[in-house]
Amino acid sequence: MSKSKKSAGESTIALNKKAKFDYFLNDRFEAGIALEGWEVKSLREGKVQLTDAHILLKNGEAFMIGGQINPLIQASSHVRPDNTRIRKLLLHKREIAQLIGAVERKGFTVVPTAMYWKNGRAKLEIALAQGKKEHDKRATLKDRDWERDKQRIMRTSS
Repeated sequence: MSKSKKSAGESTIALNKKAKFDYFLNDRFEAGIALEGWEVKSLREGKVQLTDAHILLKNGEAFMIGGQINPLIQASSHVRPDNTRIRKLLLHKREIAQLIGAVERKGFTVVPTAMYWKNGRAKLEIALAQGKKEHDKRATLKDRDWERDKQRIMRTSS
């Protein structure tokens, strides 16, 4: 299965598992990212972290704040890498308008959920999200534990 995925030009770089735990995820969008050369090389090595990242919508544009792309040791000496710089997201105007409307009117948050390669380009999956309350998070943990126990029971019974 991995060969077919590689031939299609898609592979996951990083996931934001914390977003699924902290938020109810609704609509998802695919956004391009404006990157520098050293950042692309670091992405190919998998040196990215989306856990603390969030999306800022300002002046009709979208930006990713807090996502870390750690530079490689052998990065060029004339480049001063900033691993937490603000990165511009590339979206269509109607997608940005839809995001802004949901954030301003309905109180949603925009969070990055995954980063992946698509046709040789780095893409970021972002989602409209509603924050979970503490009791929702406990219910999520309870469901996860039950699914794990159910799988364990199924394996031992057969």
